[in-house]
Amino acid sequence: MICPFFHRAQRLAMAVQTKALVSARWLADAIKGNGIGRNLRVLDASWYLPKLLRNAKKDFKQRHIPGALFFDIDHCSDRNTPLDHMLPPVRRLTEYVGELGIDNNTHVVVYDASEYGAFSAPRVWWMFRVFGHNSISVLDGGLKKWLSEGNPVTDVKSKAEPKEFRATQDRSWVKTYEDLLKNIDTKEFQVVDARPAGRFRGIDPEPRDNTEPGHIPGSISMPFTSFLAPSGELLPPQELKDLFGRAGVDLGRPICVTCGSAVTACHIALAAHQCGHPGVSVYDGAWSEWYTRASPENVISEGRGKHR
Repeated sequence: MICPFFHRAQRLAMAVQTKALVSARWLADAIKGNGIGRNLRVLDASWYLPKLLRNAKKDFKQRHIPGALFFDIDHCSDRNTPLDHMLPPVRRLTEYVGELGIDNNTHVVVYDASEYGAFSAPRVWWMFRVFGHNSISVLDGGLKKWLSEGNPVTDVKSKAEPKEFRATQDRSWVKTYEDLLKNIDTKEFQVVDARPAGRFRGIDPEPRDNTEPGHIPGSISMPFTSFLAPSGELLPPQELKDLFGRAGVDLGRPICVTCGSAVTACHIALAAHQCGHPGVSVYDGAWSEWYTRASPENVISEGRGKHR
């Protein structure tokens, strides 16, 4: 019997022709060749923590890669939950993506304007793949790298002709609170947390009100910034493998990733993908949900923790 963990082999093979990362030079050449349109769509998926008081959509209107459209992860989400930007129902996703001029033959390139080079773009990369669209790439280094190479930006608004986008959701790539709770005992998958080390340990504050820092029992800390070079680009595969190894993460076993609200967690999914992992699942409720629902003994912290 074939292990269910590797049932995605055929799907992964189909996605090989579309690289998970594209360079700024590649995208610049594609834009110069009038490549944006039916077969190529560029999305700015910038998103910032509310306490930063930075408006991603406003920033996009003032400056973005020519031809890019804005992808709003808060708008394209499940509106029937108090949790931030949870995965949307299939119908909402297909309508939103179709309005951006994307169909199932479109190569999507996603980036964000973070100072890190990548922050929220990997989340959208993962979202498309969860809904069966493997023809998606992250702009390596994001807007930071794009600008450092002297490429242009614009405030000119682009429009897209709506397309029909079809999707099916792979639920095996999405974990719930109940899945994580059960896993404390079963240890069916490794849990890796992308938040900064201080928040993971419980000694630095969380950016959201009414939430204390800490971590899920048995989880492993791998801050998302550790995967990025100073240029903002993702580290080479061998360096990524070394990082996973030093952290004690076995790339031959199932992995579930988490963070504050399942945004930077997707950096780990992207890094594991670059190392040949067939598919990382994401705890979509992330620490925001875990802290709210978990019993005090399941909030591991060197700080205040959680009290009844």
